[in-house]
Amino acid sequence: TPPKSWIVPLIRPKNPVTHKAKVLDFVTEMNKQNKTLDFADSTGNRVGAYFHTGGTTGTPKVAQHQYSGMIYNGWIGNHLLFTEEDNIMCPLPLFHVFAVHVIMMAAIQAGSHVVFPTPAGYRGDGVFDNFWKLIERWKISFIITVPTAVAALMQRDVDADISSVKTAFSGSAPMPMELFKRFESVSDVAIVEGYGLTEATTLVSCNPPGGEKKVGSVGVPLPYVDVKIINVDGEGNPVECATNEIGEICVSCPGVYVGNTYTEAEKNAELYHGDHLRTGDLGRIDEDGYVWITGRAKDLIIRGGHNIDPAEIEEALVQHPAVAVTGAIGQPDSYAGEIPCVYVELVEGASATVEELMAHCEKTVMERAAMPKYVEILPEVPKTAVGKVFKPDLRKMAIERIYNEALEAAGSPARVVAVVDDKKRGLVAQVMRNDATEDDMTRILGAFTRPWEWAA
Repeated sequence: TPPKSWIVPLIRPKNPVTHKAKVLDFVTEMNKQNKTLDFADSTGNRVGAYFHTGGTTGTPKVAQHQYSGMIYNGWIGNHLLFTEEDNIMCPLPLFHVFAVHVIMMAAIQAGSHVVFPTPAGYRGDGVFDNFWKLIERWKISFIITVPTAVAALMQRDVDADISSVKTAFSGSAPMPMELFKRFESVSDVAIVEGYGLTEATTLVSCNPPGGEKKVGSVGVPLPYVDVKIINVDGEGNPVECATNEIGEICVSCPGVYVGNTYTEAEKNAELYHGDHLRTGDLGRIDEDGYVWITGRAKDLIIRGGHNIDPAEIEEALVQHPAVAVTGAIGQPDSYAGEIPCVYVELVEGASATVEELMAHCEKTVMERAAMPKYVEILPEVPKTAVGKVFKPDLRKMAIERIYNEALEAAGSPARVVAVVDDKKRGLVAQVMRNDATEDDMTRILGAFTRPWEWAA
């Protein structure tokens, strides 16, 4: 109210304008709208939300969410996870599907209290430094987290009373055993691992909060969810896998919009086995019905026809006390197609050399073909807004480095100046000519599988 509403805009620091976009004031635009909903009510089920997806694997797609999937997630949260007595800490931003469909819908149905520490979620200033104190202040009983965030929290002392916490729910990626043990020993809080994906309107499975938890698994399928592990035979027909056999995780549930998962029709082609959505995640179901994620089909490192799961390398490296976050990818190789390459972010204040990390890998990576041939320590491994390692950026770094090494070794003046996403060709290296010829490029870079083009 005035006079503060007059004074604050005058004294608030101004951001320097470096763009030509038209910027609208949110409050002003909202005030132009009707104060009540004035569109006709819909009948039955329909699309109620759009969410971008693609995250760690490349070009985003737009997923369509129906009322049924959104209400289902709230129903699950209300019946199995939360009560009106729970205070939930959700450091995921509100553009994230889990925060909106699971946390908000469940809190509305269960009557829980939710604390969002900053609009930017985990990325907000001071969240990690004050995380334990925020828990004490709001008497948090349920923490939402991801493995990379847990790794960051392990770099900070527990400097508050967190006895109100009953459970920490971790998703987005399997939790390495070493990190799981470290977190539970420091915080005395039980971690519940679960699994969901944007294409299925989030929740798929969860370790029972009050039952047997299998560390590293993502628990058992939730009510009304059917999970199948499927491989394709030599004739291209889907075949359901046996117990503990690894294949693609396929899901049928109230959140799967069969035939219309994405807004673009061509992206829905070959996305289903019957009414089961193909998730692109590799996994298995054990004899007790627990689901285990073993990797991403798109993340597999294919070395001379040998499939390598990057998780094997990442889990080995994160056991090193100086390692906070790792991302393993396949870097281009003129002989084997790809060879394992790892980027590492160290624990704050810790130190380690590349030689030490390579020696650690030699002791802990069991599969000979999975031994990384290159390790680089970065100030910070690229991540998404919710803390997942963003592998497309790592792949771009590797392509630029390997191609430039090849050009330099061949005595060519050309250099890769950028690696860009192309919707049809994937990652494309852009090469500055510097008087090099087309024949030079074909001879030097033609040995690699990733395409190149002249930089404009």
